[in-house]
Amino acid sequence: MELKGAVAVVTGGNGGLGQRICHALARAGASIAVVYAESRAEAEAVAGELAAQYGIEAAAHRCDVTDEASVAALVEAVMRRHGRIDLLVNDAAYNKSVPFADLDGLTIELWERIMAVNLTGPMRLIKAVAPVMKAQGRGRIVNIASVAGLGPQGSSIAYAVSKAGLIHLTRCMAVALAPEVLVNCVAPGLLEGTRATANLSPAQIERSASGALLKKAADKDDCAEMVVTMARSETMTGQTVVIDAGRVFH
Repeated sequence: MELKGAVAVVTGGNGGLGQRICHALARAGASIAVVYAESRAEAEAVAGELAAQYGIEAAAHRCDVTDEASVAALVEAVMRRHGRIDLLVNDAAYNKSVPFADLDGLTIELWERIMAVNLTGPMRLIKAVAPVMKAQGRGRIVNIASVAGLGPQGSSIAYAVSKAGLIHLTRCMAVALAPEVLVNCVAPGLLEGTRATANLSPAQIERSASGALLKKAADKDDCAEMVVTMARSETMTGQTVVIDAGRVFH
């Protein structure tokens, strides 16, 4: 898909990885809806930077991905502004570190919060944009999962299970939305300088980096460029690409 003139909706667009994704897509010529949950000023600053640096349209949009009415309002606002939605990037996520053995610490309330944001949220957004993309005759969806979804690892059982679900949701939606809409997934490993990483202990961060073949964290720009590649692809769908400096092979 040609990205010049396309319209991209990026949830979590004001986050550490989300900002890199917004910049990569804007550099390719796409207009960007920078979606945020709480940090309006930060999201507006990102949108202003994108517009000034790349000469594209960009605006901040608030959305609670756990709320159906909020998701519907987001889609309506983007359609009213641009008249189309070509790409959805599901990057918004919630994370809290709980050791796997600490089942008491993994409360049902925390489990439900993580699932609502990381798995049900993307499902709500996909269902909301799918009719638009189908009617246009084209669309791309890229989910941002994690290597935690490919094995029993990560910051908590709930986080790992939510990302495993997102990876399989990618496959299922690729089947459901073909041939007009292509659905793919990026599964990063440890990423420094993100809200998710900020919730990890220094020991966890050190273990993740030292356990990689390349002895470093994954690169946020590598992940962002993979989103661009998936958006441009005409024949990749239902796939998950791992970018983790060499820790997980699947």
